[in-house]
Amino acid sequence: MKEIVFAGGCFWGVQAYFDTIDGVISTKVGYANGNKENPTYKEVCTNTTGFAEACYIKYDENMISLEELLKAYWRIINPTSINKQGNDIGTQYRTGIYYIDNDDLNIIIKSRDNEQKKYEKPIVTEIEPLKNFYDAEEYHQKYLEKNPGGYCHIPRELLKR
Repeated sequence: MKEIVFAGGCFWGVQAYFDTIDGVISTKVGYANGNKENPTYKEVCTNTTGFAEACYIKYDENMISLEELLKAYWRIINPTSINKQGNDIGTQYRTGIYYIDNDDLNIIIKSRDNEQKKYEKPIVTEIEPLKNFYDAEEYHQKYLEKNPGGYCHIPRELLKR
């Protein structure tokens, strides 16, 4: 199994979306690359912890490549938007790709550079090694499964298998 962490605005939709993709074995939502231990949702929402709402993805690279996962990721974000996706505004809603395997960096950079050709404005999506990840509270896990009418900035048709 390989692992990658994507931040793309509210983590509810990011998780629901990647749960529909064949080859994704498991997902969990949480807080990535911040500056304190065990943050709470309330703390992350203060814009003082440095965390991004993110989705930790385990995938089978024999079923789906990192390149394919990155193509899927770019479909659900506006990579030129700073600290905002959909109606969600704040540093915790920034976009980011946080890698665990250093060998993934060149693939990520190539994917970003290819994606940049679609935009006049520069892509601002962070690309960094994963420094830390703390699981979000249980009520956030699989939120849109538990609350099908819940808010999501990702078009609903992308959340179906």
